[in-house]
Amino acid sequence: MIRVEPVTLDFNGVRLEPLRLEHVDGLRAAAADGQLWNIRVTSVPEPHRTQAYVHAALETPNRLAFAVVDVATDRVLGSTSFHDIVPELERVEIGYTWYAQGVQRSHVNTSCKLLLLSHAFDTLGCAVVGLRTDNFNFASQAAIERLGARKDGVIRHHGLRRDGTVRDTVMYSIVRGEWPEIKAQLHYRLERHGHAPC
Repeated sequence: MIRVEPVTLDFNGVRLEPLRLEHVDGLRAAAADGQLWNIRVTSVPEPHRTQAYVHAALETPNRLAFAVVDVATDRVLGSTSFHDIVPELERVEIGYTWYAQGVQRSHVNTSCKLLLLSHAFDTLGCAVVGLRTDNFNFASQAAIERLGARKDGVIRHHGLRRDGTVRDTVMYSIVRGEWPEIKAQLHYRLERHGHAPC
């Protein structure tokens, strides 16, 4: 059985800190970078609803939310979470992930995924890590597939979007035996793009 507890993770210029109310202003600025809340298939909060977003993240059962912080500047870049944690199955999911537009398509997401997956498999001892996304969030699906996660299937009529429409959810997973190769590939991707950790 795994035991998921608040922890600060640091790698490659990115720090994941357990989400706190002190992060509200930074998250508000990150969300406003690119007006990300206008994308209907994401969970990015509207700037004036950032505090409610943080409260909801902290109050959601079986979720450990993080602020994504730039180590050099202490600027909040976005948020991500472990969620749907099932200790008895040694399973967590990674999700509720979003970043300021200015750091999208940078090393930030790859570094965060390495941090979270390494913690899940190498520290917690997870058997499986799940990821999910909206059936119309094609960019997210492509990013998850680039990680090396395998598509488990689609849960139809599964959740509400912010605009009240009902979404299908595309489910992916990585099992423990697949992790060493995925870990090596993520390190290679960082090195190839000149973001290898010091």
